Amino acid sequence: MAQAVNTDWYIAPTVSYSINDDSRVKNHGWGTGLVLGKVLDDRWNVEAGGQYMQFDGKNDEQGSLSVDALYFFNRNPDFAPYATFGLGFVREGYSDTNHNDNLLAKAGLGFTRQLSENVDFRADARYQTHANKAGPKRLGDWVMSVGVNYHFGGKTQAPAPYVAAPALVPVPEIVVAAPPPPPPPAPAPRFEKSTLSATELFAFDSAELRMPQPKLDEIANALGSSSEINDVVITGYTDRIGSAKYNQKLSERRALSVKNYLTSKGIDANRLKAQGKGEANPVVVCTDKKRPALIKCLEPNRRVEVENITIERRVQ
Repeated sequence: MAQAVNTDWYIAPTVSYSINDDSRVKNHGWGTGLVLGKVLDDRWNVEAGGQYMQFDGKNDEQGSLSVDALYFFNRNPDFAPYATFGLGFVREGYSDTNHNDNLLAKAGLGFTRQLSENVDFRADARYQTHANKAGPKRLGDWVMSVGVNYHFGGKTQAPAPYVAAPALVPVPEIVVAAPPPPPPPAPAPRFEKSTLSATELFAFDSAELRMPQPKLDEIANALGSSSEINDVVITGYTDRIGSAKYNQKLSERRALSVKNYLTSKGIDANRLKAQGKGEANPVVVCTDKKRPALIKCLEPNRRVEVENITIERRVQ
């Protein structure tokens, strides 16, 4: 099954608190906003949306539309800081019939934190300024906002693996063959190294096993029929996306999930050792800029390995 990834488009409802600062008075206000955004690459997002604010005065309100650019210093899912700047249009109303329309400029800092596969928490503080045509000159507003980014789509499906059709083989003539020689002695039991794709075992950024797991069932059957095999090492790996500390813990949890599954099939836990190596020993190196393409390219690095164990029997 294909790994779930976020698409480029997202929508973000927000709640804002503002300190309105002009030459007459300072007052405070609360408001809401909604933006539509697009992830351009590993560094840039672009957003367009609107915001409505209601200040302390009964009829003192503000509505704005703007286009903003967000520059991300990193894309760490635990903490991704960014700088933002933009231009727009603002309408201020001081009574039911009196309002001003002005151009708006703003800049600020913020961060996002991934909550789930499709949802990010966001928070930022921006300073915006504009001229006031009727009345004292506007000095500016501080606007602090919190909200969530909901990424559309969320999941893509990998193409089915190609399976070649069996070649046609001519039917040989029936001949009477000599009796076959006796079969050779059975080889010593051997448990070969198995590498399992994390995409088949887990959802993205998860340590909970998908079901069913036929490959793990095969490993459990092999260990169950060869009780001589001990000290089987289960090692989890992740890709480089995210912090090293987070990836280390994720790789350990995934290896432990595989161990617990094998023990649930009757394998003695003392025969198994689970360990995580995080981002170590990558299979591939990727330089893709866009996050979805990068996640897909790094897929071979997300894996669980069951180490090669060989048991030899003494000939009687």
